[in-house]
Amino acid sequence: MSAASNPHTATAGRALLDWTDHPAWLRYGAAIVLTLIAVWARVALAPADSGGRFITPALAVALSALYGGLGPGLVSLALGMLLVNFFMVPPYGSFVFQNLEEAFWLNTWHLITQLVVVGAIALMQSRNRQLQAADRQIRLAQQHLLDTFEHAASGITHVDTRGRLLRANQTFCNMVGYSKDELAHLSFQDITVAEDIGPDLRMLDEALTGARISYMLEKRYRHKHGHIVWVQLTVALVRKSSGEPDYLIAVVQDISAQKAAEEALRTSQNLMSQAQKLANIGAWQADLATGRIGNLTKSESFLSFPSNEYGIKDMLDMIHPDDRLRVMALWPRAVKGEAVYEIEYRVVLDGHEYWHSVKAEFERDPQGRAIRALGVTQDITERKRIELEFQQLNATLEQRIRDRTRALRDAYDELESYSYAVAHDLRSPLRIINGFAQALREDNPGLDTASQEHLGRIMGASKKMGELIDGLLKLSQYSRGEVQRENVNLSAIATRILEELSVAEPQRAVEWEIEPGLLVQADPALIEALMQNLLNNAWKYTSGVAPARIRVFSRKADGGREFCVSDNGTGFDMARASKLFQPFQRLHGPSEFAGLGIGLATARRIVQRHGGELRAEARPGAGATFGFTLGDPA
Repeated sequence: MSAASNPHTATAGRALLDWTDHPAWLRYGAAIVLTLIAVWARVALAPADSGGRFITPALAVALSALYGGLGPGLVSLALGMLLVNFFMVPPYGSFVFQNLEEAFWLNTWHLITQLVVVGAIALMQSRNRQLQAADRQIRLAQQHLLDTFEHAASGITHVDTRGRLLRANQTFCNMVGYSKDELAHLSFQDITVAEDIGPDLRMLDEALTGARISYMLEKRYRHKHGHIVWVQLTVALVRKSSGEPDYLIAVVQDISAQKAAEEALRTSQNLMSQAQKLANIGAWQADLATGRIGNLTKSESFLSFPSNEYGIKDMLDMIHPDDRLRVMALWPRAVKGEAVYEIEYRVVLDGHEYWHSVKAEFERDPQGRAIRALGVTQDITERKRIELEFQQLNATLEQRIRDRTRALRDAYDELESYSYAVAHDLRSPLRIINGFAQALREDNPGLDTASQEHLGRIMGASKKMGELIDGLLKLSQYSRGEVQRENVNLSAIATRILEELSVAEPQRAVEWEIEPGLLVQADPALIEALMQNLLNNAWKYTSGVAPARIRVFSRKADGGREFCVSDNGTGFDMARASKLFQPFQRLHGPSEFAGLGIGLATARRIVQRHGGELRAEARPGAGATFGFTLGDPA
């Protein structure tokens, strides 16, 4: 391979001969060494006469000039002439010349020829440096152009007049998903959506015929993976020097995101328009300087406005006379920023009355003066019609409720009177039965044991019947009347009741714990009865436990406060708890614990009258806890 065909060899040769790449000491030193070697070699070969003595120093001068430039070449020339005249002119080793004229002309011609050679070499090197600089500039410009092509933010393609893709930058390749090698075998028609090829070809034909020099259009490419890429195409035609079309340059901008945003905006506008129609809403703006109101949506179709633009006075004329003064009073205050413009009024259009709900905000200048109003108007005629019907219906219902309440109150009073009468009438026969049984026992002491037992059963049954009647009356009593809420100290009530129970049964050893400061808003008499029932219940069912413990406390429950009475007595099975608060239902037999089964029913009735809830937690043999809430005071 020749040096000319090997770029690395050529580069090394240029670097060797370009003296600007070498330091001065090296260039001058090389000139001196080359000259000494040339003179030595010439002397070693044979002494030379006449002009032959300057052959080898002339070669040293040329090499020194080629390697070191003008300065080293001149140094080599001067040094060579000095050494030649000293070592090669007899008598050798002196500067004595036998033929002075010959020596003069030989040295003169050698000097002239070598100056020409050195000058030519210097000029050639200067031109060579200029050519190298120009070549570097060309290569740099080509690289910049290539970089611009390859790294442009937009896709760039060169397309021939038939549409074949000659070259494409990497941005375009990334845009359509094809490699450069794949695109080299495709035309723009192959990657364009079929519906968009026609417009592109028509503009291309117009450019080729000279009707236009460039064109711009939006079209769709089909990505290699199948999805659509929207692009904006800017195409310019490049012609040959003869004027014939050569190729086209296309700059391609991906506008898929812009198209998606436009589609989303159109969808949003359509949805907004549909929502406005469905809600009977119209947007408007008012220029306060001109007094003109313009609808921002074509709302006359569903708000019944006569046009899309009208004056403020025209608007006031449409408002119902009974509502006009309210609007005229609010509008100036809202314009001044003293009030919010939000109002409902009636408008009269084509003889029909409509209800409108109107809201507005104001744009203001730096001084705070209102310059424009932006608002929405909603047709609420149907809502107002329904509200009117509801008002009429509510008035009818309220009257019916009052009538029904009055009827129920009368029925309740009648039932209460009846219950008192029945209770009174039942008590009289019971007293007679009990009295005659007592008289028979006292008047006939000689009755046998069986007869005495029969009389005892009659007297016990009548007494039991009387207690049941008293329980019914008490339950009825707690179910009527108004609840009068006052501050009540549950801790004090519980302490007093337990002390009374301890005095009544001093033989019982019962430990109790009462949380201090349990204050409630409740009816004092009802709360007294409630605590009596719950504490009596706890006292009764701990009679078989040693030591017996009763606790009164409060805890948080469902975001409120729950008051509890807990004991460690007999307890019960929660599977039977559904009967717990029903009147005359008992979970323990009469032989185990005395009672009628009315206490917990009464307690629950009292709690419900306060708007609260009574619940129980228990396990057989592990005691029970009754917790109640009293609702929020009205």
